[in-house]
Amino acid sequence: MQRSTARVMTALLYTEQDTMTAADLCEELAISSGAVSAAIKHLIPVGLIERVPAPGSRRDHYRFRAGAWAALMSQQNTMLATMRDAAQEGIDATSTDTVTARRMHEMQDFYTYMTNELVPLIDRWREHYDAEHP
Repeated sequence: MQRSTARVMTALLYTEQDTMTAADLCEELAISSGAVSAAIKHLIPVGLIERVPAPGSRRDHYRFRAGAWAALMSQQNTMLATMRDAAQEGIDATSTDTVTARRMHEMQDFYTYMTNELVPLIDRWREHYDAEHP
């Protein structure tokens, strides 16, 4: 993560305000509007921050998203599936009973296991959190 992106994320995480505008972030962090804009463009798609309406304001307002950590981990499913599929391609390209094949099978088994476990784990986290914070 770029330093300015980390700083914007941290500012939104630690602020006592409900939301901050890009101008607020520029002033608070003493960074350029371009750096703030780039950070926002990175943080919104990964689910850490969100743009929110602010009645009476013509500026975009941003806040750290509730459930951001679980959303961030949920995005790992794509990476896990990519690695599992890459292992399958390796298995398909190698001879059976070779050191390489064993490595590829271990890789595939690991990423299959992680894919199968991550979704229920995040679901259990959300249930636990919701029960603790009604």
